[in-house]
Amino acid sequence: MSGTIESRLAELGITLPVAATPVANYAPFMQTGNQLFISGQVPMGPDGLQFKGKLGADLSLEDGQAAARLCAMNLLAQARAALGGDLERVVRLVKIVGFVNSTPDYEDQPKVVNGASDFFVEVLGDKGRHARSAVSAAALPLGVAVEVEAIFEVA
Repeated sequence: MSGTIESRLAELGITLPVAATPVANYAPFMQTGNQLFISGQVPMGPDGLQFKGKLGADLSLEDGQAAARLCAMNLLAQARAALGGDLERVVRLVKIVGFVNSTPDYEDQPKVVNGASDFFVEVLGDKGRHARSAVSAAALPLGVAVEVEAIFEVA
């Protein structure tokens, strides 16, 4: 991938949302040294929360992947805010953790979280390849289907 992250977003027709403010007592991001930790982001779209419900009951795999992609967009928006608007300071995405609100017998959490992983590789290229965990949750805040958190290495 050549060019800037912002030009890649424009090329893909992606407009990042405004970074959401926390709904509880936590910081949306925290930087220590060259690591930027982004708190878990939910599928907040321009019209509010999207993709509420459980995978394996209310929502399809494709819904889950779309929710994870939206979480990833919100993570990148938080990174932009944390870096004073300069996404070029992103050296690489180190790790994401995806939480999937799913039924006890649901087994496709990794496929759901691919929605976030694919977004990061699409936008960041090799900088977007990362370590990852994808786990089931009995419930998530506000009833959302997916929540994703991230750790970036930054300059």
